[in-house]
This record gives sequence, structure tokens and C-alpha cells, in this order.
Amino acid sequence: MRKIPPAAILVFLSLLILAIVLTFLLSKLILKNFSFGELAVFIKLLIIVVLFYFFSILFYRVFLQFYPLTEGFIIVNSQEEFVYCVYMLFYIFLFSALIRNTFLPLPLMRLIYLLLGGKWGENTYCSGVILDPPLTFIGNNTLLGFDCLLYSHAHEGNNFVLSAIQIGDHVTVGARAIIMPGVTIGDGAIVAAGAVVTKGVTIGPNELWAGIPARKIKTIDEPVVQSEDTQ
Repeated sequence: MRKIPPAAILVFLSLLILAIVLTFLLSKLILKNFSFGELAVFIKLLIIVVLFYFFSILFYRVFLQFYPLTEGFIIVNSQEEFVYCVYMLFYIFLFSALIRNTFLPLPLMRLIYLLLGGKWGENTYCSGVILDPPLTFIGNNTLLGFDCLLYSHAHEGNNFVLSAIQIGDHVTVGARAIIMPGVTIGDGAIVAAGAVVTKGVTIGPNELWAGIPARKIKTIDEPVVQSEDTQ
């Protein structure tokens, strides 16, 4: 495990403090002008939490706009290491509670992942955990099942690498499946519940994979995805 560079800690703390200050000032202005009756305590707390995460996500996205995550090996003391460490600090201290909860509805979780940098198509939902939304690309009409886990980083000893996950349209990832860095899943494919798809694996369109590690079981006879000619 590498040490987090002091510069990354300083940048994160600066953005965190700025988010807290703006939350305090704006919430004070809002709460000063409204009376919320019997639910005052609950509503005030809700306003503060929403404002805090709004500013936190805003500064997180601005940071990634200027310093985007880069795929490949992360060299010690490089700018890529600095960027990932700031990104990781946001997740450890601020966003982990959001993405690991089990009480927010799927439409709201979809919105949260999009705000955190996920690239998703229409009608796609996740009831599991995606640890690296900016490096997870998902197509249309795809469902990621309960308690599944997707992550686009690999930390092995002192070696650290980022590799994006690519998932197509009409894909189903079963409950508690694990998708590792660099995996590509074609349109209409199914990853069975509990499967572990290891680093760099490519799953073809309309294939069913299962097991630990996951292996191809069969090609689905009736593809979910129809070509434009057959619609």
C-alpha cells in the first residue's frame, strides 16, 4: 500500500473545507428565511446534508475536469498518482457512504453514479457497488444485480493500475457478481450470480458466463438484442 502524497491530502482538505464553509453560509441563509414547524430539526439537517454533498460533488467534478483519471500503470510520485489519491480521498471520506447504502431507491442511485462521473445509457440501473464510476462505461437497458461489485483499479503490492470496464446494451450482471478492471462485456450477455470475472476478460455478445473464475457456459440461443433489420 502506497502512502498518500502530502500534496493530495492538502488539495482534498482544501476542497473539503471550502465545501463546509459554503454549506454553512448557504444553509444559514436558507434557514434564516424559513420556518419549518414541527419537522424543523429533520428538515434543517436534510438541507445541510444535501448542500454539503452538492458542493462536495461539484468540487470533485471540477477537479476531475482539470485532472481526469488516466488508464494504465500509476507511477510513484507522478501526476497520475496525485490525481488518483485526491480522487480516492473523496471516495473514502465522502462518497463511500452514498454508494454502499441499501436504502436509496435505484433511480436515485443512478443519479448519484451519473453525478460521480459514470457514463451510463438509458434505462440502466445498479443495485450493487461501483467503486470507480468515471472508469465504468455502461450501455442502454442494462441491469447490475443486488450486491454486485465493479472496480476499475488493481493494487498488487506496489503496482497500481487503472483499467476501464466496458459493458454493452441489454446486459445482466447477477447478484453478488464481481467485475474486475479491464473487463469488456458485449451486448446481450449475462454474468451469472456470484460469478467472478477476472481482469481483462472479454465476454462476447449474447454469452452466458458463470463460476469462479467466470467461464463461458454457452451462447444464448435467443439474443436479447435485436438487430435493426429484425425490429
